[in-house]
Amino acid sequence: MNVRLPSRYEDLDIAYRGRLIPNTELLNMVNQANKSMKISGGIRFLPIYGESGAGKSCAAREISTHMPYIKTFILERNEIENREELMKKIIQENAKNPDKLLIAIVDQYEENVAGKERIPTQFVEHLSLLDRGDLRNLPIIFMWLTTNKSFRDLLVEATNRNRRILLNRDFTIVGPEKESWPKIIEETFSFHNSEKPLADYGIIENDLIDLSRDNKTIGSAIECVGTSLGESIDDVQNLSDYQVIIMWPVADSLRNQRVLQFSKPREGYKLNWDAWFNELNEEDRQQLPLRELNRARLYFDLRIIPVRTADLHRLCLNLEEDTVALAKTYLGRFQRTHFFHVVSDSWNTYEYNPVRERESNRSEEARKWYSTVSDKPTQLGRRLARIFQQCGFSATHEETITSKHSSVRADVFVKRPNSQKNKIIIELKAFSSENTMPSTIKDAIKVTLRRHAQFAGFIQRQ
Repeated sequence: MNVRLPSRYEDLDIAYRGRLIPNTELLNMVNQANKSMKISGGIRFLPIYGESGAGKSCAAREISTHMPYIKTFILERNEIENREELMKKIIQENAKNPDKLLIAIVDQYEENVAGKERIPTQFVEHLSLLDRGDLRNLPIIFMWLTTNKSFRDLLVEATNRNRRILLNRDFTIVGPEKESWPKIIEETFSFHNSEKPLADYGIIENDLIDLSRDNKTIGSAIECVGTSLGESIDDVQNLSDYQVIIMWPVADSLRNQRVLQFSKPREGYKLNWDAWFNELNEEDRQQLPLRELNRARLYFDLRIIPVRTADLHRLCLNLEEDTVALAKTYLGRFQRTHFFHVVSDSWNTYEYNPVRERESNRSEEARKWYSTVSDKPTQLGRRLARIFQQCGFSATHEETITSKHSSVRADVFVKRPNSQKNKIIIELKAFSSENTMPSTIKDAIKVTLRRHAQFAGFIQRQ
């Protein structure tokens, strides 16, 4: 599976670059320079130091995003080394942007050339000549980005004979505050991977906090996350025979929405880790083994699916009788539910339509019926297993499954031999409508995650 997490400006999606956080200090410096040039004329020069990955390129190149009256552009090698080529580039940019303040950027050019100690004097000499000649009436700022403090100092010293053009002797970019790094990394990953969260690849917020603490720059932190992704993708996709599906009967649209908020319906009702995590209180966030629970979610491909009681009602009458006939009409309706499409592994061929709970006599009868059986989960599980049998699957109820680490009990256990995950553990959450609350759903998911994390050996049984 291909995932992207760019750590360099050049690799960012163009549409994402406009989202980058502005460097307020740099914008203020540009604004100050613009006022100064309007008053006294000439050009300005700003050497910028920053460690690799601090965000120099992002801050400088996106100035025009935050200050629309500015046009930024990059100087190529021949334009840096040759004054005529430099002048040609500036005239070209000015012609295309006649009413804008120009900012010409040199992005770490010195790192790849020999004799770099001669570059500062030569380049600044070019600027000084242009400042007194061709560019004296054309406001333009030159910025040189470097990861080398000594080289930055050489650039500053080279302005000794024309100190007026120097904006700042020791301007440094350190990037955004560390506290914001996890959110920035998460947003960068999500944007470049079809809005998928990092948690779906085994990296949770606590991991991002740890990596941010251990790295000096946000760029290096992003690279470490990328390394972790490369190491973990195969692991989190390690095939397990088992899939875990939480089935939650719902009697009305309100309860349906409450369950849906914890899932991703268009992705086959995969558990929405972020929605579940956001419901946790601070104590749970500190004490729960979140990495292991997330690993269990991925390993067992956990789904949570609301099922309308109207689709169960007629199939689940007389729960005490094991031989009651199940009408083909009602079985056919059940086979058209999202729940059945996921369990039967036919979701990928299904044209998605959102579930809509409509008020009708059928739904009202089902609601009244469910209020009388929500305290009979074992009998409901037994009937559900029989329904799957009638639909052509091998299914049992109250099935105990044992690993070398622990045991779990499936309310319904379904086998689908031709699927990658061919053993389905269905946990039936038969809560009353009054008790189908975000807090109870959150806690039920927590129990399921912990139980199966122990089953897989990700955490010790307590």
